[in-house]
Amino acid sequence: MSPAPPITPPGALPGTLITVAPTGAEANKADVPALPVTLEELLATARDAEAIGASVIHVHIRDEQARPTLDLGRLTETVTALREATSLIVQLSTGGAVTDPEENRLRVLDAAPDAASCSMGTVNFGRDVFLNRWDFIVELHNRMRDSEIVPEYEIFDLGQLTTLQRLLDRHGLPYGEHVHVDLVMGVPGGMPGTAQALVAAVAVLPPGATFAATGVGRTAIPVMLAALSAGGHLRVGMEDTLTYAPGEPVRDNAQLVARAAGIAKIAQRPPMSIANARALLGVRPMVSVA
Repeated sequence: MSPAPPITPPGALPGTLITVAPTGAEANKADVPALPVTLEELLATARDAEAIGASVIHVHIRDEQARPTLDLGRLTETVTALREATSLIVQLSTGGAVTDPEENRLRVLDAAPDAASCSMGTVNFGRDVFLNRWDFIVELHNRMRDSEIVPEYEIFDLGQLTTLQRLLDRHGLPYGEHVHVDLVMGVPGGMPGTAQALVAAVAVLPPGATFAATGVGRTAIPVMLAALSAGGHLRVGMEDTLTYAPGEPVRDNAQLVARAAGIAKIAQRPPMSIANARALLGVRPMVSVA
């Protein structure tokens, strides 16, 4: 009897799209000196990540005191600088910090990134609550489509995939007409960073969707391995992981991208080129911000 053919999940590709999330809104520079918080540090991180195999950069920015901010001028300057310094797909976070008001989160789109996050529901975020009302989700989805910005639908728990399907059924496909989600796993209050949880999520993805997975903290490697084995893609970076191994702090974001790229190569799914990532996600051609 011949062996059964391998199971390829919907939308799976032989290459691996690697997203680097270098900063986030939670860690403090004083506690994590390697965290890139200035524009110069972010640009150096982006160039290193691109050289190693990343094709997308997921961006949070900080102010002069290294505090999280959604200042539109700084965001626009950051998008422009990243486009001038790299060929990476620039994806801005519309989540910001958990305390940011909805109007500021919507205004992020005015910085004209290639892509932006679109979280699919409210979740306990450690001791805080990351609030995402249905009406806000709908407005964010529709504004992205009108602005030709590709969404990455962030999924913190299994039920949020049901919310995503409801959104698509009622309001249509996003700009680019391709659905790509990021399974954010291991957040205290969200789904665990386990292979079992990832398999359950992949089973209820919208038809034709692709996915990446993010393992927070100590779940980084189990989630990475599970995602690759299921035909998915990867998000890594100091937004989500500050310890490289027990007792060993992360040196920099390049170290995390290099580990992801190495494991992807071992899985015979090497890092995807930026051109192929743009084609997969339906990102518009590179443009300059006026």
